Amino acid sequence: MHIAVSGNIGSGKTTLTIKLAKHYGWRAELEAVENNPYLVDFYEDMKRWSFHLQVYFLNSRFNQISRIRESGHSVIQDRTIYEDAYIFAANLFKSKLIAERDYENYLNLFHSMINYVKAPDLLIYLKADIPKLVGQIEKRGRNYENSIRIDYLKNLNAHYEEWITGYDKGKLLIIDVNELDFVTSHEDFSSIVQRVDREMYGLFA
Repeated sequence: MHIAVSGNIGSGKTTLTIKLAKHYGWRAELEAVENNPYLVDFYEDMKRWSFHLQVYFLNSRFNQISRIRESGHSVIQDRTIYEDAYIFAANLFKSKLIAERDYENYLNLFHSMINYVKAPDLLIYLKADIPKLVGQIEKRGRNYENSIRIDYLKNLNAHYEEWITGYDKGKLLIIDVNELDFVTSHEDFSSIVQRVDREMYGLFA
């Protein structure tokens, strides 16, 4: 099985991906953040580095999908290739932070790749409002994220809502995490596991 966790910056994707992988014995495919050579530069000068960053993420995600297809194991993925194009690249273009020529080039590359991509068996979307996102971002204390603007997060959330509303590629589980703390609360994590069980296996226990 291929399970994917989607959501805005600070929604808790990576943490939930790791916890679910451990619980179910799935292999985790995490987003290439720590070793990303463009991320720090991007947050300092988005307009200059947006195209480079998006191509890096797109290539990284496509390689992840190739590994998932070849592995023969159940895998849970931190963020999808769809988000790269429909959320982040689209938002950068709409915000005039990526040139039209570069955006068209990016989309052509994405559409070439997507012909070889199979949608996940289950997409888990973590729905979070701005206060929750900001609190989570501050809590993890990544220096390069200090410059993230509130309007940038709001625009991303708007793109997420539009994408999720029209998502029709497979099973979708929407989890509102605004009032959840699945990191420290065993009850909150268990409630998520029960919902995943129902979607994946039809279980109600």
